[in-house]
Amino acid sequence: MKKYTLLCVGLCAAMAFTSCKSSESAYKKAYEKAKQAEPAAQPQTEEAPVVAPVEAKPANEGRVYDNLDNVSVRQENVSLISGSGLKAYSVVVGSFGVRANADGLQQRLKDAGYDAQIVKNEDKNMFRVVASTYNDKGSAAASRDQLRATYPDAWLLYFGQ
Repeated sequence: MKKYTLLCVGLCAAMAFTSCKSSESAYKKAYEKAKQAEPAAQPQTEEAPVVAPVEAKPANEGRVYDNLDNVSVRQENVSLISGSGLKAYSVVVGSFGVRANADGLQQRLKDAGYDAQIVKNEDKNMFRVVASTYNDKGSAAASRDQLRATYPDAWLLYFGQ
């Protein structure tokens, strides 16, 4: 009798362990169900319209225009402190709150061969050091570009008398 009891307990235990195991078909069903739900969750993408290719042209067929209208210029009310006088467009290479600093930069520019001048903006209480001054915007822009090698913050000032 002990043998039958032991055999029954063994069979019950074996059935209990085998019935808890997930079957491969259950995984397959869950995967297929998720696969079917996936396209519904993602919006359908439309195909991009076909665009004609861009025609390439040799570089020598283009026209070259000057870009002087895009050169930024500031207009400020300034008064001449030191120098020979301003023309319409000036190249400013330094701005200082202290006059002595402006004098020092003016002297360095004069030593380098520039007709440096100092002007004062009364509204902002700033001394501007002008390296060069011109009647036309093109010459002033060219001078500013040359001076930016030494003074990267150089900018153009329009002084409409």
